Amino acid sequence: MAAARLSPAGYRNAPGAWLLDRPGVAASQLFLDGLSARYVAGLALCALQGHFEHTRGATSHYGWVYNVLLFNDGYHAEHHANPGIHWTRLPERLACDAHTSRWPALLRWLDAPGPEVRILDALEKLVLRTRWLQPLVLRSHRRAFSALMPQLLPVRRVAIVGGGLFPRTALILLELLPGAQIVIVDANTRNLESARLILGGSVEFVNQRYPPSEPCDCDLVVIPLSFDGDRTAIYRRPPSRAVLVHDWIWHPRGAGKVVSAALLKRLNLVMR
Repeated sequence: MAAARLSPAGYRNAPGAWLLDRPGVAASQLFLDGLSARYVAGLALCALQGHFEHTRGATSHYGWVYNVLLFNDGYHAEHHANPGIHWTRLPERLACDAHTSRWPALLRWLDAPGPEVRILDALEKLVLRTRWLQPLVLRSHRRAFSALMPQLLPVRRVAIVGGGLFPRTALILLELLPGAQIVIVDANTRNLESARLILGGSVEFVNQRYPPSEPCDCDLVVIPLSFDGDRTAIYRRPPSRAVLVHDWIWHPRGAGKVVSAALLKRLNLVMR
């Protein structure tokens, strides 16, 4: 026997069907559907947060905005070392040997030499190919270097890390420090060849990856914005007497000057 089918009128008259016509029931169903999606999204974000907080061991992030808004959540290594301490006291227990990141956990994929480094390299190549951009870039960087230079002198030897693609830092320091020996350290041979065409024999070129953990026989080290390494470790333990670190405008450290608000970039000076 074929199953009986209810007409629309019969459907409305079926036992319990009145519940589905109630606005409150429909609203509850809509709420539950939306809540389920948010619940799953929340679980996914928690999983990502946990992954990036522990992928290199317990890793801390010391950005003050993040920690003010999220109850010192960035002091993760300190929390592991002191699980019973109140969150307001975690900054007092800094773990000197902790892994650190300049990004909150959900953005920590930017620590990898991936999107950020590729984007910055692409911008460098754009400046190298666009002649009218070069004076603008040099002018904004020269202002920041000039403002910090009185705190650096005397400077006899300078190491510029990764400065081979468009060597603006070397061009500026050749002008500001005419008697100093300048060395460009870059692991990319093509970048060094590009710099050599612009600078000639006025600087020394070293084709190797910069080892930030080793002391440097220099008065000044300059770290680029696209530095592929632990920038926080350089801030904590400067490899030379003075270090100039290109960083994002929202990461002030030590003495510093904004290079350009349009470029979202600043130059931080840390001393040993």
